[in-house]
Amino acid sequence: MSLCIALLLLAGCGQSQSGGLTITGSTSVAPFAEHLAELYQHSHAGTAINIQSLGSSAGIQAALDGVAEIGMSSRNLKPEEADKLQELIIARDALAVIVHPSNPITQLDLAQVQAIFAGTIRSWAALGGPDQPIDLIVREAGSGTFSAFEELVMKGKPITTSAMRQGSNGAIRQVVAENPNAIGYISLGIVDASVKALPVDQVEPSVAHVEAGTYKFVRPFLFVWQKGHTLSPLATQYVAYVMSADGQQELQNLGLVKGPASP
Repeated sequence: MSLCIALLLLAGCGQSQSGGLTITGSTSVAPFAEHLAELYQHSHAGTAINIQSLGSSAGIQAALDGVAEIGMSSRNLKPEEADKLQELIIARDALAVIVHPSNPITQLDLAQVQAIFAGTIRSWAALGGPDQPIDLIVREAGSGTFSAFEELVMKGKPITTSAMRQGSNGAIRQVVAENPNAIGYISLGIVDASVKALPVDQVEPSVAHVEAGTYKFVRPFLFVWQKGHTLSPLATQYVAYVMSADGQQELQNLGLVKGPASP
C-alpha cells in the first residue's frame, strides 16, 4: 500500500466531518464517485458531496486552478499536469467495444477495430456481417475516454471525423442499444444487457481478464488534487472511504478493478 493511501486511511479514522465538498471531472468516474458519495453521506449526517460530470480535462483543470478540491480523470496525467498534481488511482477500468445485441459479429481483432474507427472499414459486410453501413459512435475530443481509446486502442491512428460524438459513456450505450448498425466503446463498468461487448484478439472484456493482465485496454480512474495542498477533513475522510476495503468492494461490485495500491 502506498504511503499516500496509508496516510489517508489513517486520517479517515478520525472524528466525522460535516460540510461540503466539490469533486469535478470525468463523466466515466463520476457515477462511481457519486454512488460512493451517497453511501458516505448516508452514514455521515450533515455532509454534502457534490459530484460534477464535466469531463477529465475539465476536472484536471479545475484541480489545477483550485476551483474544485478534487478532480476526476479517466486518463493518465500528462507530464505537465503530473508536475503539479497529486494523483490517486481509486480503481482501474477496461474499455469495451460494444455493438447492438442483434449484431451477428462475435469478435474482432485489434487491426479490425482500428480500421473501423479510422473509417477504412465502413460496412459490416467486410467483417462477415450484413450489407449495412457501420455507424461509429465515439466520445467527444477532450474526454478521458476518448484520449484513453486513442492511446490504448488506436495507437496513433486517427479516429475518423465522421463518427458521431456523444457526451458520456451512457449516451454511447443508449445510441448503440437503439441502432443495429452502431459500434462504440464504453467503460466495462457500465456494460449491460442492452448492448453486446465484443472480445478483441479473442480476449473477452471482463474483470477477470483485466486482473489477469490478458485484456489490454485498461485505464486508471484517478482522483487528483494540487501538490502541496492539504485536503480538507471531509475530503480526506471521503477519499479514505473510497480507498477502504468497503469502498473498494463497492467499486468491484459495480464492475471496476482494484487499483494497484488498493487494500
